[in-house]
Amino acid sequence: MTNSRISWVQKKYAEGVVVNAKMSGDKTLNLVDQSILETMTCELKKILEIDNLRCVFLSGSSEKAFIGGANLKSLNALEVATAEKFISSIHHFCETILHARVPVIAVLKGYCLGAGLEIAASCDFRIGDSSVFCGMPEVRVGVPSVVEAVLLPELVGWGKARELMLRGNIIDAKECQRIGLIEHLEDGEKLDVLLNEITADILSGGPKAIASQKLLFRDWKGSQYGNAIRSGVDAFVKAYETEEPKIKINNFFNN
Repeated sequence: MTNSRISWVQKKYAEGVVVNAKMSGDKTLNLVDQSILETMTCELKKILEIDNLRCVFLSGSSEKAFIGGANLKSLNALEVATAEKFISSIHHFCETILHARVPVIAVLKGYCLGAGLEIAASCDFRIGDSSVFCGMPEVRVGVPSVVEAVLLPELVGWGKARELMLRGNIIDAKECQRIGLIEHLEDGEKLDVLLNEITADILSGGPKAIASQKLLFRDWKGSQYGNAIRSGVDAFVKAYETEEPKIKINNFFNN
């Protein structure tokens, strides 16, 4: 596909198909904008329709980033009239992950920031290596952390989630594991071994049971999740009723 944003490789086993999917944003930090996210959503949906699919490992195409966040030039160009479509494109990609009938596992390397961390949080669990850096720096460019940022408190607790979103700081791999943001950290061949172990475990499970478990995960979140997403979209749009995003983003480029 000419404008492809997710490349994938299928591995066929007796028990089913496992896909390794790599997301390609802009530049080495895999930055995303509305168009990229919409394309990625369509491509991920196609992957999730593969016959006898059992698992998807989702990673970045660059060793330097899973997804390094939103392209600040795109953020700077947003207005009240366009902000909702942009932020909704992040939610729709995350929602596609959350609604998958099979496990979707994030494989993190390098930077995982803002929208990237929301995508990672939408996956069933996260593994990575010592190169990982995670953060939610949105307030530093004049907008709140919204949509699937709502998933962070259940992963790391309210205190740490609030700290990440209010400080906008970036934490290293060891801190990510310590607070429960990443379940496993392994380097080099040990990461490959872990991937194989996870694959074997998932293939040993019943596909219908796993699909049922995924549905239960969604039910357990309840209606509050949907309400939080709507509130987040509204808060993001309201940010563009002020000049703060443009001021903060321009300061970023000028410093």
